[in-house]
Amino acid sequence: MRAVFDTNVLVSALMNPYGSPGRILDLMLSRAFVVLRDDRILREYRDVLLRPRFGFDPADLVLLFDYVERAGEYVAAARLNVVLPDATDLPFLEVAAAGRADALITGNVRHYKPRRGHHSVNITSPADFLRRLV
Repeated sequence: MRAVFDTNVLVSALMNPYGSPGRILDLMLSRAFVVLRDDRILREYRDVLLRPRFGFDPADLVLLFDYVERAGEYVAAARLNVVLPDATDLPFLEVAAAGRADALITGNVRHYKPRRGHHSVNITSPADFLRRLV
């Protein structure tokens, strides 16, 4: 299985390791599926997760970023002719489409309903992804 993680899933996983996002992070680290990424996604992970307001240990985050970079599959994504409610979500959708992801996992499914254009990427919540995976 191939998947793209929206940043909010990682934030949730690190804040509550016992919820669905935390379980998905554990499965990712055990290589139960392939994580797709590009440089834009890695940059957003770093920018968001290193914000002081979250209080995450930077040393732990460096290990997570290194893992995603090394174990994840790099995808060279083409631009999609899609307008989303939040333009910062577009890289995740583009990587999922180009990498033929089985799922783009997000806590904000409605953010991926296009205002213009269309896509065929399976957008799923962490709980729904877990039900499909296990």
